[in-house]
Amino acid sequence: MFFVRLISRLPFAVLYIISDFLFLISYRVIRYRRRMTWKNLTNAFPDKSENELRAIEKEFYKNLCDYAVETLKLLTISREELAKRMVFENPELVVDLIAKGHSVWMLASHQFNWEWLLVRGGDVYPMPLDFVYQPVESAFFEKISHATRTRFGNYAIKRDEVAREIVKRRRIQRGICIVADQYPGYEHDKKYLATFLNQETAFFYGTQQLATMTQYPAVFYAMKKVKRGYYETTVVEVAMPPYPKDDNTVINRYIQVAEQVIRENPSGWLWSHNRWKKRHLKEKTKSDL
Repeated sequence: MFFVRLISRLPFAVLYIISDFLFLISYRVIRYRRRMTWKNLTNAFPDKSENELRAIEKEFYKNLCDYAVETLKLLTISREELAKRMVFENPELVVDLIAKGHSVWMLASHQFNWEWLLVRGGDVYPMPLDFVYQPVESAFFEKISHATRTRFGNYAIKRDEVAREIVKRRRIQRGICIVADQYPGYEHDKKYLATFLNQETAFFYGTQQLATMTQYPAVFYAMKKVKRGYYETTVVEVAMPPYPKDDNTVINRYIQVAEQVIRENPSGWLWSHNRWKKRHLKEKTKSDL
């Protein structure tokens, strides 16, 4: 960990040289998940030409490598430096909700750089932020991930402990952060089927269930890379309570705004993960189709 922190203290100019080297290795040499990335892109954008898709693919891998060094930088970056590089365009939308005494569901997608978004959010708002995460198998990477995400005081909630933690911390006014676009891979996950990027896609139905249970307002953070090392986010209203018992407004609106952001900036989304697995799709599933 000491060596990792030492690398983290390198200036951005040096870190981006490392990123350029990682790009050459991952994209040109080992071809890291190139087949999966290409499959996802071609299925999502059937109307784009091969040249257009190759340009998106290449830019995505550059963004992915930048993401790696930028996330490492979170171990040592100052609040002031992060504030210059991760700008919240309209935080007043959530600040107004906080002033009215609301806790808030803060939703995002895997749009670069979502790690900076979370850590910077802990400084932007006058209330604590909880975040839901899935532990990884590697103890080393789990330690780094936890250290970066909680560095400025954010509170970690394991995915399988969400409901219990929500009840336990119900008297604390806070933001609850979820990146909710990943595949719901456990057999016991309750899934919601929708058309997303031109294909049938399973989402965590828990996003809707938690909103209904708590009756908290829900917002979405639309991420945009301005230039290398600089991002901005715009807060988009998703839904406001009350939510009826069988209402699916939160999850449907989330899917809509997440897709819009991806279409506006396709190279900024995490195309290398196996998003469209098919296992368990027929079990514990709701649908808007």
